[in-house]
Amino acid sequence: MADNDNIQDQDIEVNETQLLNDRIVELQKTYDSLKDQLLRKAAEFDNYKKRIENDLYNITRFANENLIEKLLVVLDDFERFLQHAQEENTDSLNDPFFQGIDLIYNKMLKILEQQGLTKMNTTGQPFDVNIHDALMVMPNTDFKTLPNIVIKEVESGYTLHDKVLRHAKVIVSGELSEQEGGAD
Repeated sequence: MADNDNIQDQDIEVNETQLLNDRIVELQKTYDSLKDQLLRKAAEFDNYKKRIENDLYNITRFANENLIEKLLVVLDDFERFLQHAQEENTDSLNDPFFQGIDLIYNKMLKILEQQGLTKMNTTGQPFDVNIHDALMVMPNTDFKTLPNIVIKEVESGYTLHDKVLRHAKVIVSGELSEQEGGAD
């Protein structure tokens, strides 16, 4: 009977050991699963934090966009005034009034440039629909080998931190047609 009790005790110990081993495996799987979830949540939170920082950076970077866009009309008026003054009177460059207007224009342009505004250089450049608005296409003998070149800028284009704020309004060269080429 003692052998029987001994065998039963051994069976109980084996069963308890097996149950404990099974429980350890189950707990290890739960631990691994929870650790994986924690790592994923930490990565998601890190990505969220980076996205929020990037959004905040862009909001502050382009916060003045609307105001700057409205001030471009004033810059255009200054440019037209100064250009007209030069065309009307060559002595206007020495006139203190025109020099004052030119100083104000340059000061305003410098302030806007410090905020990230950049004037596009378009004349002589290939036409690009991403930065230009073509007002018309003119046949041009100077550019007959290279059509679609900006030959005149009607209204300046501007970028704000490499983002197009206003497209440049331009006149583009076109190819001479057979009729136009024969008329010359």
